[in-house]
Amino acid sequence: MADLDPRLTDEEAQKVIARDNEAAKPNPRLQALSILVGTWTTDGTHALVPGKTFHGRTTFGWIEGGAFLAMRSQIDEPEIPSGIAIIGTDDTTGECTMLYFDERRVSRRYEMRLEGNAWRWWRDAADFSQRFLGTISADRQTIVSRGEYSRNGGPWESDLALTYSRVE
Repeated sequence: MADLDPRLTDEEAQKVIARDNEAAKPNPRLQALSILVGTWTTDGTHALVPGKTFHGRTTFGWIEGGAFLAMRSQIDEPEIPSGIAIIGTDDTTGECTMLYFDERRVSRRYEMRLEGNAWRWWRDAADFSQRFLGTISADRQTIVSRGEYSRNGGPWESDLALTYSRVE
């Protein structure tokens, strides 16, 4: 494949990739997640930083012609890391997986599911487990989410809570 022109928009680059690679095509098992595609502003709180509101942006976009979904999150305040995730599926098991990496160099694998208006992701690890629930509004313009974590099998505690508001 030829090098991509850096002046191309993401959409233009995806068309070039899809044209040059037969595997770069929409993954039908990810189509339910198309409800997330676009740009969102985020506002939220974290129990470990009481009294502070966090502001940011999250974008979801298809990559490799729709074979995968990318999530890019940016929080303006330094207490919450910005991150990147790639979402894909296993056609044998039906599982949807999110591979996450953030500015702290933290790398994690989460299972993900979207059922109706409930968007969930979670990881079960002996030392640090997490779970997330985002409720998508009927007009698909807002997602209200809350996260929880558990250390060493202990009780679940509040993690980041965000409200996503669709920009485009």
